[in-house]
Amino acid sequence: MTKIKGRTEIAELGEFGLIDYLTEPFTPKCKTTIKGVGDDAAVIEASKSTAMLVSTDTMVEGIDFDLTYFPPKHLGYKAVTKGISDIVAMNALPEQITISLAISSKISVEFLKDFYAGVEFACREAEVDLVGGDTSASINGLVINITAVGRAKKESVVYRSGAKVNDLICITGSLGAPFLGLKLLQRESRVLEGVVGETPQFDGFEYLLERYLKPRARYDIVRSLAEEKVVPTSMIDITDGLASDLMQICRSSLCGARIYLDRMPIARQCTALGEQMHIDPVTAALNGGEDYELLFTLPLEMREKVAAIGAIDIIGHITEPQTGLFLVTPDGGEIELRAQGFVKKVEE
Repeated sequence: MTKIKGRTEIAELGEFGLIDYLTEPFTPKCKTTIKGVGDDAAVIEASKSTAMLVSTDTMVEGIDFDLTYFPPKHLGYKAVTKGISDIVAMNALPEQITISLAISSKISVEFLKDFYAGVEFACREAEVDLVGGDTSASINGLVINITAVGRAKKESVVYRSGAKVNDLICITGSLGAPFLGLKLLQRESRVLEGVVGETPQFDGFEYLLERYLKPRARYDIVRSLAEEKVVPTSMIDITDGLASDLMQICRSSLCGARIYLDRMPIARQCTALGEQMHIDPVTAALNGGEDYELLFTLPLEMREKVAAIGAIDIIGHITEPQTGLFLVTPDGGEIELRAQGFVKKVEE
């Protein structure tokens, strides 16, 4: 086990380095544990042919959401999306969730009723059951914990670690919209603070707001892949930004990657608002996060099957590990991809 002497700040390790450091002593001891820490969900043997997938997520007021501009129904919906997206990212379909809340005194019964109305809507849409949870008190704000359970055939489960050289890098939907939707909400909140009778200026940017406040997990893509009998070689959901999540695949698969700027799917509204707020939409796509789209790799021969599904863009390919991870510009230039949260070596 890696030793750390003295006091080490969490920032020195980063999010993923901290996870690696804390979970290093844990190795699976039960025969039914197929995959433990290190992917979007744990994989547990359910029968000879099927696996159960389990994941948990936490949302903290003031860190993950701001109740100033986050309606409770949308918050409930997004909590479900956050939970089940990890199951979807393993090429499985979610079946059950539990939700636990730590509730501060400022939260009313009416707020919670609306929150659970959003949960119910998301569950109905995704065909998922809410089967339990817990409540506790909180001093500082609302804390939400979501546990999601799914099921899949063992051979259909997709991990981060299966990408091969020359595989196609594919992505669903568009990127950057949730980040810019958040920036728009923050701007209007600041502008209207203490102002009476004015309304926020959201015209023309409704898509960005919806993508931030009410994102959808891409279980539709998992179903479409199954219909076309396509099993990706690796997969992850985009919650930390394209750059970070592609790095996760490359780190787990021991490979490099090239993605192409002119192939990246960025919504028009991202470009328009980016110009207003002086935010590069490419930076939003690479590092914004909370897209809940799927990033996955496929063998080259699967190109036609992917094209038949639609709503999927091929943005690059997997390379040898020594070639690194780069964004290729239209003029052929290469920009090394960087992202926060990765392991920083700790001295023995």
